[in-house]
Amino acid sequence: MPPRNPLRLVLSALLAPLLLLALPEAAPAQNNGPIPYSKLYPQARRAAPARTAAGARAVRPPPAPAAALPPTLDTVRLESYVDGLVSSAMADKHLAGAAVTVVQNGQVILKKGYGVDRLSPRRAVDPDRTLFRIGSISKTFTWIALQSEIEAGRMRLDAPVNLYLPERLQLKDQGFRSPVRLRDLMTHTPGFEEKVLGQLFERDWERVRPLTTYLRQESPRRVREPGQTVSYSNYGAALAGAALANVQGDTFERVIEKRILIPAGLTRTTFREPRPERPDLPQPMSDALAADVTRNFGWRDGAFLPRPFEYIGQVAPAGSASATPSDMGRYMTLLLGGGTIDGATVYSPAVDRALRTDLYRIAPQAAAWTGGLESLPLPGGRRGLGHQGATLSSSANLVLVPALNLGIFVAANSEGAMEFTRGLPSQVVRELYGPPAVPPPSSAQPADSSLFAGTYLTTRRAYVGLEAFVTRLIGRAQVEGRPNGRIVMAMDGQERAWLPAAQGGLFRAADGDSEPLAFRMGDNGRAQALVAPWGGITYERQGFFDSLMLMAILAGAAGICALATVGGLFLPLDAPTRQTMIQARTALSQTLQAVLWLISLICFAFWAAGSADLQRVAFDWPGGLIITASACALVAGALGGINLLLLPVVWRGGRRVDSWTVGRKLRFTATALIFVAFTALVGLWGGLTPWIS
Repeated sequence: MPPRNPLRLVLSALLAPLLLLALPEAAPAQNNGPIPYSKLYPQARRAAPARTAAGARAVRPPPAPAAALPPTLDTVRLESYVDGLVSSAMADKHLAGAAVTVVQNGQVILKKGYGVDRLSPRRAVDPDRTLFRIGSISKTFTWIALQSEIEAGRMRLDAPVNLYLPERLQLKDQGFRSPVRLRDLMTHTPGFEEKVLGQLFERDWERVRPLTTYLRQESPRRVREPGQTVSYSNYGAALAGAALANVQGDTFERVIEKRILIPAGLTRTTFREPRPERPDLPQPMSDALAADVTRNFGWRDGAFLPRPFEYIGQVAPAGSASATPSDMGRYMTLLLGGGTIDGATVYSPAVDRALRTDLYRIAPQAAAWTGGLESLPLPGGRRGLGHQGATLSSSANLVLVPALNLGIFVAANSEGAMEFTRGLPSQVVRELYGPPAVPPPSSAQPADSSLFAGTYLTTRRAYVGLEAFVTRLIGRAQVEGRPNGRIVMAMDGQERAWLPAAQGGLFRAADGDSEPLAFRMGDNGRAQALVAPWGGITYERQGFFDSLMLMAILAGAAGICALATVGGLFLPLDAPTRQTMIQARTALSQTLQAVLWLISLICFAFWAAGSADLQRVAFDWPGGLIITASACALVAGALGGINLLLLPVVWRGGRRVDSWTVGRKLRFTATALIFVAFTALVGLWGGLTPWIS
């Protein structure tokens, strides 16, 4: 079934009553109960912990006193629990294939594939062979290589990134006082807008651009001072990779291979992609690896549907890596071993300390960004280090628990897998190491929950153009106050209750199974922003003109007025026999506006109805429907402005000719004002710029 789509649900509610469009039925509620693994995917393949792929190097624990190592997990209990989680998710979320690798004390204690990596011919997931797209986990390799350059003295953490970029890629100040530093890129605080649609992912390999070309052509607007607001930035990570490559005098892909992949023995991990050779691009993935890259899948009409490969080579440092679960086991062993594996030192203890040191944290106990990883709280009061990754139709997660010398990697090759991959590491830690630690009740008076209630809009978005309009519709978090300081937050289609923590502005999940929720308070004592529980995006409180309810009211009113105006052509209530030239022309203009608004709303509704297919939206953005909707709205808005200026003349009529009744004039005026108000709001949100996608 299609994944849940907030934009589709919002627009169905707003426009279906007006336009009588039959939008596709919303996805039914899913059954989250456990399903016996034996009834699902009997073809799942398991690689025994002691075995490795042919030719692969054995994973040996780094030298350490035996007494210093925590007890190794019960592998039978671990496998049984993971089997249950995966089988349930594969049924509920319609996942074609998945894999889990768990390492502890330098050993692989679970390495298992589930389901299939392709349908024709049908082939089971093999953790030693199947390469999964790991998305933004790729960034951890970029940061390790960058920290190694910093340790060597060739780069500095607090230096402007422009020092390490060729002139054509250097960032302009755009009116901001502070330069963007390497630190800001590493902590996702550079102050960039984030544009995704039509550029981050490509379906056609011929459209893939060299890294430097992409960075020059897609340079984002700077929208705030660097170092202040966390807002996850793929462009920022790609820029850091370009700086690294420039300092090394080589391509980014070769830098990562020489500095990390080859020394660590990660023979089935690559940042290269399966495509033909092209002289302006790095060498593609080898044929041997390309043959084992998993297909991606969606679920349509009760069956798995292969999805196109998503090329991300134009932002390789941010997300183009593919790896086997077996290799990710070695990678986690390397990270837990302080940069050493099989007796070889890939990076130094100083780099290891940098990777574990917090660089940006909005509040104590909340998630934080370190010098290369995300630091996040885990059940049992433990801290984790790791990174999530996703493409449009695949998802992965890597979590380390240094106190337990434990690493967990999970990946899936299907749409809708993010909730599963995000939650599995925490579920494993909670199940095998005890329930979440519940802090003692706070003696402080609970804060007034109304101080936090409101609508918050993501800062990770475009700020101008049609993409800005779309993200204003869907990139929201709604917070409602409850008694005793409790709040309920709806975000990404999910609703969760939160309890106040001892510290003002900090909340913990009522179910105890999530990172804390942190608010930034304003001088008036009210919350001004919140940081998403995983710590990567800030949501800012919105005012009256940013209200989704206001947009819904004006869209509904404009639609009704447009229908009434067009309908009046066939059922005239008081058609004038004589009228002034101005009245006749403004009436014609308003009728044309009504037609344009109806076309605009219908086009946008049809576009929204198809937006459940995220790949199509991203690959084909903006597309004819949404451009037509914006262009019609722009022309209708221009006509509305002219009509507004002519209202006094319409009311005055002529000396001898004025057969418009007062009722006709009132209806005309009300319609004109509603059209103008709707135009102003759509324009404020960025919807009147068909030339800016």
